[in-house]
Amino acid sequence: MNQDEILSRPTRAISAAQREAYFRDGFVALPGFLDAAWLARLRATTADFVEESRTCTASNEKFDLEPDHSAAAPRLRRLSFPVDHHATYRQLAFDSPIADVVEDLLGPDFCYHHSKLNFKWSGGGEQVHWHQDIQFWPHTDYSPLTLGIYLEDVDDSMGPMGLVPGSHRGPLYDLCDASGRWTGHIAAADLTGIDTQRAVYPTGPAGTITVHNCCVVHGSAPNLSTRVRPLLLQTYYAADAFPLMGVGTNGLGRYANRLVRGTRPRHFSVGGRRQPVAPDWSGGYTSIFAVQGEKTD
Repeated sequence: MNQDEILSRPTRAISAAQREAYFRDGFVALPGFLDAAWLARLRATTADFVEESRTCTASNEKFDLEPDHSAAAPRLRRLSFPVDHHATYRQLAFDSPIADVVEDLLGPDFCYHHSKLNFKWSGGGEQVHWHQDIQFWPHTDYSPLTLGIYLEDVDDSMGPMGLVPGSHRGPLYDLCDASGRWTGHIAAADLTGIDTQRAVYPTGPAGTITVHNCCVVHGSAPNLSTRVRPLLLQTYYAADAFPLMGVGTNGLGRYANRLVRGTRPRHFSVGGRRQPVAPDWSGGYTSIFAVQGEKTD
């Protein structure tokens, strides 16, 4: 479904103006979107994982730890794939008002890609340098979006994410250094061509959500406040897009690429050409001879 088709649909969770802002700027913020009941569930679940992390002495597939993390003073960078680890996160991703927001921006057919919970701990929680997301997990189109949920109040001192308006329509930058080593951020030479001074840094009360397109240039400063800034992030893509499996971080997490709403289409587009979708042969495939030899009514 293209942008004009999406804009012609009635909205379920956001206003028409908010949807237009997303397509114009590449992002939108919705202050206080999640209600108190959802926030209470998410905070309680998250607190349990922070408590569990006290037993960890090194980063693992679940917990990414800051260097000075300890049992006495836990400092998490990330809970990886929270949707894999608890039903509360799964319900939020697949069956909550969050999915209504995604439908307003992607149309009625969309898939879940992955989730993460970035903590950005108080007193210097780590900076995230300017980057774009699509280079980490390439798809056949640029529909993927990431929805972030503030679990606590966020102000300017906490290193909120900054987003450069309109940058989703500009170049896709190489996230490598001059030697070709992957760095995950835009090189200083390329940053001179990006007006990061125009970046918008959404703040707001707990329950605020942000949504940004996979091509938007964004980043964040360290958290210099005395309060932790947990940000729950969930990525989705239109069902007529396909992740390029084996390229980047596509396919990570137990629920990766699950259809959330609607159906997978019979066709998709690559390079402007409409292409039929092959069947799902994950259950087994023999050969072209066997397939072509099957009788049909």
